Amino acid sequence: MSIRPWRDIVRRQSRQIMVGNVPVGGDAPVTVQTMTNTPTSDPVATIDQIRRCEEAGADIIRVSCPDTDSTAALAKITKAARVPIVADIHFHYKRAIEAAEAGAACLRINPGNIGSEQRVRDVIQAAKDHGCSMRIGVNAGSLERDLLEKYGEPCPDAMVESALDHARILQDHDFHEFKISVKASDVFMTVAAYQQLADVIDCPLHLGITEAGGLMSGTIKSSIGLGMLLWSGIGDTIRVSLSADPVEEIKVGFDILKSLGLRHRGVTIISCPSCARQGFNVIETVKLLEERLAHIATPMSLSVIGCVVNGPGEAMQTDIGFTGGGAGSGMVYLSGVTDHKLANENIVEHLVELVEAKAAEIEAARALGEAQPRALAGD
Repeated sequence: MSIRPWRDIVRRQSRQIMVGNVPVGGDAPVTVQTMTNTPTSDPVATIDQIRRCEEAGADIIRVSCPDTDSTAALAKITKAARVPIVADIHFHYKRAIEAAEAGAACLRINPGNIGSEQRVRDVIQAAKDHGCSMRIGVNAGSLERDLLEKYGEPCPDAMVESALDHARILQDHDFHEFKISVKASDVFMTVAAYQQLADVIDCPLHLGITEAGGLMSGTIKSSIGLGMLLWSGIGDTIRVSLSADPVEEIKVGFDILKSLGLRHRGVTIISCPSCARQGFNVIETVKLLEERLAHIATPMSLSVIGCVVNGPGEAMQTDIGFTGGGAGSGMVYLSGVTDHKLANENIVEHLVELVEAKAAEIEAARALGEAQPRALAGD
């Protein structure tokens, strides 16, 4: 199905940087990040959490490096990780140098709180020597005192001024491999700050609503704020900040991007809220399907609708569909066409089998398509 003009998102043109082997900005896909919450000094626990985040689809993962024990463990962590690792640094410039030496792909810093100009220069040199990019991370809750005195309180103008001041420090030292974030827990402040910043600098922007809250409330706040920015074309990488398992941040991040048509990963389940017309227990069925299909990375759509009011219409628009019909069974649709009846007691198992088979078929076709040019060249 072709994209309709009213669904087009024209992305802001930013320059591109590399975070390890992952491009950020330019025409690269919007990447999804998270941050570990294990003690970085415990490499076993941290690597275990990183692995779960990688399996959920994380493109980039950040770890905090507040002390020497953390940077000492970082070398093991970066070697074990399959995705680029960002080292989160505050105040201690030596931790940034140690993190760069330990294999960090990116350093998250505020140049203004690193210390003297010489210390900033040392950190920049370490980043250059080890191929690190940087993120200037401005938060409304930790703005510089002079800016708070100037503006009276945290506000978009203060956040943007802070970001540009920090960017100038890097640029003055001929370092341009950086991205910027200007986060607040207030959705309106965050959106306004990013909108202002997007107009005055061409570096990639890392989006997030900081300290957004728990799984439910944080998802809602992040979806509103990030959705507004992404829909207007602003944003090159995102982190959904939740007081929850980092894996949940990855899931929410991808769901936001999938809803806007910016990324396509995993099964998109289209389901009704259910009502008295439902021919089976929609809510329980969808819950089980989400759990059973979490391992599928191949993009596809699955509709699960309780009755025939909207069911057939939705099923005709999805790769696989099931519509409740009463009398203990419903109709399965494949590629938008009615295919066979299915007893309600077999819904979950059968749909999982269909999705897994479809995913295998898609991946096999993709592998064949990638292999054919090489085979032709060999001929």
